[in-house]
Amino acid sequence: MMAENSHVDAMYDPRQGSEAICLQRLDPGVEEFEPRRTNYFAIYRIDSGTGTFWADASRFSFGPSSLIFFTPYQHIRISPNQPVQGEIVHFHANFLCVETFHAEAGCSGILFNDPQGIPIVELDQQTAGEITRLIEEIRKEQQQCRLGFRDVMLAQLKVLLILATRSKSTTGQENQTGTGGPRHPVLMAFRELIERNYCRLHAPADYAALLHVTPKTLGRIVRETLATTPSELIRSRMLTHAKWQLLHTLRPVKEIAREVGFRDELYFSRLFKKATGCSPTFFRQFETEIRGGSNLSMVLSDAPIPNGNAAADTSSRIAQ
Repeated sequence: MMAENSHVDAMYDPRQGSEAICLQRLDPGVEEFEPRRTNYFAIYRIDSGTGTFWADASRFSFGPSSLIFFTPYQHIRISPNQPVQGEIVHFHANFLCVETFHAEAGCSGILFNDPQGIPIVELDQQTAGEITRLIEEIRKEQQQCRLGFRDVMLAQLKVLLILATRSKSTTGQENQTGTGGPRHPVLMAFRELIERNYCRLHAPADYAALLHVTPKTLGRIVRETLATTPSELIRSRMLTHAKWQLLHTLRPVKEIAREVGFRDELYFSRLFKKATGCSPTFFRQFETEIRGGSNLSMVLSDAPIPNGNAAADTSSRIAQ
C-alpha cells in the first residue's frame, strides 16, 4: 500500500530532520489508499487517471490535469477508477504559512480551508505545463542545494499557488461544488449563516429555520452537493476556529471549547481528536514546539476563512 511504503513520513518535525517541503511521486494504480494524517499542507497533481476522494466527510470526483488541495491533519481517502499517476507536494507552515500568504495571493478560502467548496483546480494545457515545470524546478533545487535554494523553492511554490488561484478564480471554479455544478443558492446562504453563527448555533434545524426550508431539505441539498451533512459543515467551521485559537493563543482549552459552544471540555477534546487525530493539548504543544513559538506572535482575532475573488514519538500519538 502506498500509505505504508512510499508516503512521506507522517509528521513534519525539524527536530527529527524532517524537511519543511517534500516531493513524492503519486502512482497508486487503481488501489484505494488512505494517506496517514500529516501536519503538512498537500497538493496532489493528477496527471492521469480518474476517481473519487474523501476530504474528511466530504466526497469529490477528480480527473486528469488537475490539482487537489488538502489541509494539515485532514483525513484523506482516495479511490481511483482508472490508474492514477501524478505528484504530491507537501509543505509545512514553517516553509510557507498559507494564512499569511493569503494577503498576497488569496489562496486560503479558494484552494484551502473552504469546507463548502471543492478543493480541486482543473488546469488548462498551458497552466498544467507551467505547474509541472515549477514542481520539477523545486525538485532540482532540493537535490542540488545550491546557494539560496530554499528561497528559490519558496518562490516557486508561491508562483504555483498563484497560478492555481488564478485558474480557479478566472474560470469560475470557486463557485462550484463537489458535483461540479454551480453552488446551490441555499448552500451559499447556509455558508454565510454558519460564518455568522457557528459559535452559538449548532443544530441544522436552527439554520434550516433561518433559511426558510425544512431540515430534511437542507440535509438533502448538502448531501447532493457535497456528500456530507449540515452537522459536519457546522462542526468543521467550529473546529477551524478552535485550531486557530489553539495555534495562535495561549488561552485554556476549556475557554476555547466554551467559545465555540461546548460546555463539556472532554466532549470537545474527543471531537477534536476524531477530526485531527490528536488531542487539543498535543496539537498546540507539538505545533508550537516545531514552529519555535512563532505562531504565537500573530495578532489575536477570530479564526478567519477568507473569501477569495515525523518522529516515532509523534506518530505514536497521531491517528493513522
